[in-house]
Amino acid sequence: MLLTSYLLAGLAIALAWPVPVWLSKAEFVARAPIATLILWQAIALAGGLSMIGAFALWGLAPLGDSLVASLVEFWRVVSGRTSADGLGALHLFALSTAALLGVHLVFTLLLTWIRVHRHRIRHRRLLSLLSNPSPTIPRTVVVQHDTPVAYCVPGVTSAVTVVSRGLMDALDDDGLAAVLAHERAHLEQRHDLLLLAFESWHQALPWLPTSRLARSAVHELIEMLADDAALQQVPRQTLLRAVVTAATGESPVAGAEAALPEGGLSTHRLKRLITAPVPLPRAAVAGLASASALLVLVPTGLVLVQAVLD
Repeated sequence: MLLTSYLLAGLAIALAWPVPVWLSKAEFVARAPIATLILWQAIALAGGLSMIGAFALWGLAPLGDSLVASLVEFWRVVSGRTSADGLGALHLFALSTAALLGVHLVFTLLLTWIRVHRHRIRHRRLLSLLSNPSPTIPRTVVVQHDTPVAYCVPGVTSAVTVVSRGLMDALDDDGLAAVLAHERAHLEQRHDLLLLAFESWHQALPWLPTSRLARSAVHELIEMLADDAALQQVPRQTLLRAVVTAATGESPVAGAEAALPEGGLSTHRLKRLITAPVPLPRAAVAGLASASALLVLVPTGLVLVQAVLD
């Protein structure tokens, strides 16, 4: 099992640094946001499985030649029926690390969900005091404030889109429809669940630089997906102008989109709206999907094979 644990450790290291860094800089991201988002999920899942599996298999190695035999012997040790003399301090440390890491990841996910759920409850209470339901737009409330704002509050039965009076005054009907289509895409596609998973990963492993990198990349990708959904209902120029207006409170001058100010507006998302990149060929998208599936299957397969080897 030592060889398998070393292979899993190597995969975990690759998925913890070089692979995420490469993906964050890949040119195809804007051309295939869905496939890239799936790949990010595969990297996170495979990385976690590889880290836990590497520690667990290395710690269990002295107890047997197969995973099943090692687990049976480990249970005998835990239950006190067999001496733990066969396990050295490093092996006990590896087993403890695997167990604690697994529990830590699950517990952090649960804790993050609870915190987000409570925040949404408080936010809805504030909205009930500071906003009014739109008389013409379903599941939308209007905040009486001059700052242009638009966002959504997810929920199974209480999802709502929030817009400010300042945004409604700054946009025409088509621009407002573009913003609403974008925000509703977030709600309908449940992008909040993706953000929850990657926020949990970052909270669990804040010392891992790529957890922050992945969270930022996924946030940008879901914005691209919402843009794509909105583009099915409004022209590209309408959505671009609405996005810029919502971000700055000022409508861009016609033909000047390429000279957007630096900072928050100079993002891959806005550049994607401006340039309208050609989607990746189906073969390339299928290749990314296959790579995602392979990433998850490799650590799982290594563990399963080890479970039956004698």
